[in-house]
Amino acid sequence: MKRILALTGLLFAFGAAAEDQTLNVYNWSEYMPDAVLEQFTAETGIEVNYSTYDSNEVMYAKLKTLQGAGGDAGYDIVVPSNYYISKMRSEGLLLELDHAKLSGLENLDPKLMDRGFDPGNRYSLPYLWGTTGLGVNRMLLPGQGIGAWADLWNPAFGNSVLLLDDMREVMGLGLIAAGYSVNETDPQRIREAYHKLKALMPNVRLFDAESPKVKLLEGEVRLGMIWNGEVYMANQEEAGILEYIYPKEGVMLWIDNLAIPKGAPHADAAHRFIDFLLRPEIAKQITEEIGYASPNLKAIELLPLEVRNNPTVYPGEAQMQQVHLQEDIGEALQIYERYWQQLKVN
Repeated sequence: MKRILALTGLLFAFGAAAEDQTLNVYNWSEYMPDAVLEQFTAETGIEVNYSTYDSNEVMYAKLKTLQGAGGDAGYDIVVPSNYYISKMRSEGLLLELDHAKLSGLENLDPKLMDRGFDPGNRYSLPYLWGTTGLGVNRMLLPGQGIGAWADLWNPAFGNSVLLLDDMREVMGLGLIAAGYSVNETDPQRIREAYHKLKALMPNVRLFDAESPKVKLLEGEVRLGMIWNGEVYMANQEEAGILEYIYPKEGVMLWIDNLAIPKGAPHADAAHRFIDFLLRPEIAKQITEEIGYASPNLKAIELLPLEVRNNPTVYPGEAQMQQVHLQEDIGEALQIYERYWQQLKVN
């Protein structure tokens, strides 16, 4: 009997080990170098199934559907923005992290840790942070004085503006234009922001969050909302064509975070992956390739000066004086969603 139990235990252990040879990652588009995934597999033997999304809303809806179906979460790693960490944590969608399995936590910038959206970082750790500002194709708009969100409403830019296909970013633009917080919950003020955006629509050629830099590089649009890393990556391909501008009304600041969904089928492998990404040389490689700011202070020290001192990647003190950090807006999210759908239909 003891031999049978021992054999059963060995088989169970082998099964668990085999199961953990797979990792399902669900991340933003263009947000992790292939070489990083390949190195992780080479070092651990864990194969990575990598899927992408282009908005927090898409990621949340997919995860909610999977968990609501009564099965496992389907994914082992997700990368929600700060305000969605708050929402998902409060709804019980995230697994509490085992910090004992993670090394290098002391290298993470204290200013990005223990934030209100996840006190004590019980459910998440910062992966990358960045800003949403203005992108301009300087080949199409040479010498044009553009420095404010308000410039998007200029009639001279009819049918040539790009907006991100991201509800919170675009509604945030409308709220800033109306003089309100990007986290406004008052229905009347949200309605005013919607009408501001509606007045912008004659200038809007398209919405895109998959790869907005391509639309700017190809000249399909001349200017618009864009994430800073998109401009950085574009200038690695076509130097000097795109310019990233910090609008005088302030940029939107966000922190994207590594998290493990509750019911993740390979939670141990997910912890190993997060531990791998916390290594300074890996974090440095990610920022150097895709141009979003690393929260890893040791990684920043390893970056070439041209990246570390690149204002598109790391804003200066002046730009950080006026930023808009999105937060969980609770039930007001439904109001945003209603106006967002109306905006895209009209």
